[in-house]
Amino acid sequence: MLNGILVIDKEKGMTSADVVYQLRKVLHIKKIGHAGTLDPDVTGVLPIAIGQATKLIELMHTQNKRYIGQGILGFATDSCDISGKITASKKITNKVKSTEIKDAMQEFVGQIEQVPPIYSAVRVNGRHLYEYARAGIEVERPKRQVKIFAYNLVNEPIFDKEKGQEMFDFEIECSKGTYVRSLINDLGTQLKIPAVMKSLRRTSSSGFDISQSVKLSEITEDPKLIDQIIQPIDSFFRNYVQMDLDDKLWSKVKNGAAISLKTNAKKVALSYNNKVKAIYRKDGTIYRPYLMLLQNE
Repeated sequence: MLNGILVIDKEKGMTSADVVYQLRKVLHIKKIGHAGTLDPDVTGVLPIAIGQATKLIELMHTQNKRYIGQGILGFATDSCDISGKITASKKITNKVKSTEIKDAMQEFVGQIEQVPPIYSAVRVNGRHLYEYARAGIEVERPKRQVKIFAYNLVNEPIFDKEKGQEMFDFEIECSKGTYVRSLINDLGTQLKIPAVMKSLRRTSSSGFDISQSVKLSEITEDPKLIDQIIQPIDSFFRNYVQMDLDDKLWSKVKNGAAISLKTNAKKVALSYNNKVKAIYRKDGTIYRPYLMLLQNE
């Protein structure tokens, strides 16, 4: 049975569910899922968990994400990206200095409260926000706490005097649940100029980056390629404290028993026969099961 993580470089126009559907069909695998939804217009890293790796999906969601993209100063839309309906515009007559943009970006670094875009998959009373938007129904959007680790300007912004707009490149590292579209919109609010996201590409997610990715078409054209490129389950735990189990401890761990370990780490990846079998979490002076993998020998 195939077990591991496939890092797909999702192309524009596809939903994350489309990618899973295509892979399930071509690989003839039922146990498969994605970690971290990407909007159809967003490209880049989409980690796909296969087989026993599907147990990791919730953990994968908790990892930070990195993005690069482009924004435009001069107008805003209801969806916070260029596919939406224009809700505000302001013709820029003078170039906005890069220092002004950088300073405004730094205002969002750290723990912030964010309101998701009305065109998003967040649920309110069992319905997606985008369903309310399409039906023209106003609904209060739930605020959420997210963390921005980095929000940087990349390159010198390009001012288009004729259009009265300025385009800028950015890079962002953020926690789960962050809507980058909203960050661009909020940047405009900070600068007192409407802003919208033009494009977005995720370069890292769940501890995997774009250099490890493949296009979906590469797999659909040659399904056997997956054997060479699938990331082993253990690769997800490379930043965890690792401990090898002897036969005595392994007999306890495989039965889910609490154990004592010579470490102070909050979580520990426990290996037996060179494979991670379980993640144990500290509970007072002992460690208890957090996630059982029990991969086949």
